[in-house]
Amino acid sequence: MAENMQKNSTTSRVSKVGIIGAGISGIAAAKQLKRYNPIVFEGSDSLGGVWQHCSYRSTKLQTPRYDYEFSDYPWPERDNHNFPSSTEIVDYVYNYAKHFDVLKYVEFNTKVVELRYVGGRDAMTTDLLVEDDESTLCSGKPLWEVAVRSKYSETIEWYSFEYLVVCIGKYGDIPKIPEFPKNKGPEIFNGKVMHTIDYCKLNKEETTELLQGKKVVVIGYKKSAIDLATECAEANQGPDGKPCTMVIRTLHWTVPSYSIWGLPFFLFYSTRFSQFLHERPNQSLLKDLFCFFASPMRKGVSKFIESYLEWKLPLAKYGLKPNHPFEEDYASCQMAILPENFFKEADQGRILFKKSPKWSFWSGGIELEDKTKLEADVVVLATGFDGKSKLKSLFPEPFRSLLEDSTGIMPLYRGTIHPLIPGVAFVGYTESVSNLHSSEIRCKWLSRALDGRFKLPTVENMLEQISKEIEVSKRSTRFYKKKPCISTFSINHTDDICEEMGLKTWRKKNWFLEAFSPYNNRDYEEDK
Repeated sequence: MAENMQKNSTTSRVSKVGIIGAGISGIAAAKQLKRYNPIVFEGSDSLGGVWQHCSYRSTKLQTPRYDYEFSDYPWPERDNHNFPSSTEIVDYVYNYAKHFDVLKYVEFNTKVVELRYVGGRDAMTTDLLVEDDESTLCSGKPLWEVAVRSKYSETIEWYSFEYLVVCIGKYGDIPKIPEFPKNKGPEIFNGKVMHTIDYCKLNKEETTELLQGKKVVVIGYKKSAIDLATECAEANQGPDGKPCTMVIRTLHWTVPSYSIWGLPFFLFYSTRFSQFLHERPNQSLLKDLFCFFASPMRKGVSKFIESYLEWKLPLAKYGLKPNHPFEEDYASCQMAILPENFFKEADQGRILFKKSPKWSFWSGGIELEDKTKLEADVVVLATGFDGKSKLKSLFPEPFRSLLEDSTGIMPLYRGTIHPLIPGVAFVGYTESVSNLHSSEIRCKWLSRALDGRFKLPTVENMLEQISKEIEVSKRSTRFYKKKPCISTFSINHTDDICEEMGLKTWRKKNWFLEAFSPYNNRDYEEDK
């Protein structure tokens, strides 16, 4: 591949900042770094990332719209607490990009196919950002070369950058396909097998043709699987309709709305008071003691929410009650919001549930661990995506081996910088309650770092901070390896970022309002 690139490549173009991906994180980065005239590479013909290319017609945001907006660009109808659809989110991102004149930096239909480090060993130091005479950017010379292929040409064009911001995300592109024993894989199945990434590419007529009157098995029980099962049930109304069967490997808690026993959900986990009950990195001995004695209160909050979900949803009826506390799903960003009619369709017999940690194919469908055979015409794998493989396919060694640590987690300082990979930031990989808020504040932090307005800690100190965050996650949830998530200490995380880059949290005059109000990116201001 590399040899072929050399034969069909053009000379390198030089720029200061390159951004890979034009989803939520990529557009946030472009807006914050626009004074450097960045080049944004987007492999498709539109903005929006997974909201544009990896969503169903029925896909909606997991948080209310007021909790998913840029700090300087509110939704037109901000008081509407409904969950926006994927189409609405894409429109919102487009309008944001137009409003701040960011579209001019995006090169659509340009796919990054390879990265090459050209900084040399001298650049691989603890000073990842070195101020120049004007205190603007990094080293003043290219550290990375980026190979880009246009959709309309096989010619590879090379770009050189002093700094790269990688925003390609963990979802989409590379599906995670389970491994099967010999003669137990999809090759022996007589029906159709597809991953949700392929389902997302179908239009309404094609999805109807795929699902209507067919015996469909959906593998999974997270948001994409739940939405797909609902669409399948809706396509199979009437006497000729067939039920959709969900094969569930691991149960997780699902939530019907952002109201628990009449109280807004943010009160339980997204205020300063609620997060003060949870462990956070770098906390004092006194805070350690408080967290120890606050353990019954944390468990009580989790039980309070679980009691509502067990009352509101037919979990016992269908055997869908998880055996772990609700807060473990919240701490690992595993919680899913249910479509309104999900259990209504189940009550009508159009959605069935089978629990089995292991499964395989047979010629007529799916075989569960207990040897039960499910007949199927269509099997859809809602088994997630392999975002790390996507990254590893781009980065050369030795950086490829550094993209994940011994636990399988990508070690990122402030959820943005890998201490051992110079000249690169990763935005959109460490999740929170609102990924848009996290991406925006991290891009502001990165922008100030590139301006030389503060100095990063040493590599050792950054790695120590990362280790502390991972240890907190380990003690908070058994699912910490699934995805890096800071949901239970996201406010503290934001406060630390603001303090480091010279901002201070905006304190409300009323301490009660400050403690019990939802926190967002408007809650800080420049330190005068």
